Amino acid sequence: MKYTEKISNKLNELLEKNYDAEKGYLSSAENVESSNLKIFFKNRASERSQFAKELRTEILSYGQIPEDDGSFKGAMHRNWMSLKSLFSTNDEEAILEEALRGEKASLEEYKEILKEDAFAPSTRKMLEQQQQKIQAAINILMVEEELA
Repeated sequence: MKYTEKISNKLNELLEKNYDAEKGYLSSAENVESSNLKIFFKNRASERSQFAKELRTEILSYGQIPEDDGSFKGAMHRNWMSLKSLFSTNDEEAILEEALRGEKASLEEYKEILKEDAFAPSTRKMLEQQQQKIQAAINILMVEEELA
């Protein structure tokens, strides 16, 4: 496998995860009553959409084809979140827990991919910036969860 294919495959994995996160955040925004949480989730969805655009551009710059949609696993997680919110006594708390779990998993994905030392400096910088924004979202979610 060529270097560009190897890097693009890793970036495509992250791209799928960001598609999943964007859809998950949009779903979360629809399932909460708090206007503050709605805004937070919509902002995170927009942020993940931007991440996906950046990743798509990067993959194209390597001469590879970016993925067009999220993963089956992500779709299953969103369905689980929807089902869980239907039966939970505190919908917002359950949604916050799932969002936090998803963000922590995302952060681990970024940490893992950044162990790869073959990235171009611009690619590494983009990934590190995205990772920092995910960490910031985790911090906010943890505070929101404490307040819920």
